Amino acid sequence: MGVTVTVPRDGAGDGGTVLAVDAGNSKTDVAVVAADGSVLATARGGGFRPPVVGVRQAVDTLADAVGRAFAAAGVTAVGHVSACLANADLPVEEEQLAAALHARAWGTTVEVRNDTFAILRAGVEEPRGVAVVCGAGINCVGMRPDGRVARFPALGRLSGDWGGGSGLAEEALWHAARAEDGRGAPTELARALPAHFGLPTMYALIEALHLGRIADPRRHELTPVLFATAADGDPVARALVDRLADEIVSMAVVALTRLDLLGEEAPVLLGGGVLAARHPQLDDRVRELLAERAPKAVPRVVTARPVLGAALLGLDRQGAPGRAHARVREFYERV
Repeated sequence: MGVTVTVPRDGAGDGGTVLAVDAGNSKTDVAVVAADGSVLATARGGGFRPPVVGVRQAVDTLADAVGRAFAAAGVTAVGHVSACLANADLPVEEEQLAAALHARAWGTTVEVRNDTFAILRAGVEEPRGVAVVCGAGINCVGMRPDGRVARFPALGRLSGDWGGGSGLAEEALWHAARAEDGRGAPTELARALPAHFGLPTMYALIEALHLGRIADPRRHELTPVLFATAADGDPVARALVDRLADEIVSMAVVALTRLDLLGEEAPVLLGGGVLAARHPQLDDRVRELLAERAPKAVPRVVTARPVLGAALLGLDRQGAPGRAHARVREFYERV
């Protein structure tokens, strides 16, 4: 479960209205949703990065988008804030962020969850199933209507994680460097990775990255190069893609098992930029491994905007009728 904070607000917010927030590292989407599921206003803001800028400044970024959405909707507060936030990886972080959001007096109640829950809820008709998100990093969550959840810390190698765009780029560089100097197996990655930046060798790329001539965030550009190299048949690149598929399925199977969903038909939602790109090798291998390890799982790529999931979670919390859920879903299917 996420963390909920409730404090009397002297009736300032409409008890049935929801402020939905989906805040990722690169952008934030917010929506003001009426009790009947009508979307009153939306707004977009910058990325949400508390570990980089601190909680107060990160929430200031949310405040700009929330202020614009409130002004467009003609409200000053709502009944409930449903916030699905990047970097809310541990319960203690959810508690801290819930308190920070409640201090802004945007709603009578505030519930904070990790942003992976938004992708899961956006892809299902009821809060039941598992989602694996593979973007810059990798994460997996699951939930049941009775409130049970499954989740991972998702803190990278510290918590046993491997994969995501950043992990793939790092592995591709490692294998390419070793291929060029003779410590590793030959791979076309040793030519393709430096060529992406107009450089002749891995040595030149390593130097450029180490000395900052190529900014560190640009490493993520190497992930599509890896997939293209794999598609051309390079064994090392293909092995990395297969390793990612195995990691995705391992997380999904563990979450299904924890929720007692392994033995019954249950959706497994696949989201994030790497999975949404539908790379044939990765997509096929994920489905093949799921069929072996979780035969009743129903894999599906989620393309809906995650803020829809935050809105649906908010309506769940408010006990809204099914027609309200259908109305907000219809809105986001049109945009």
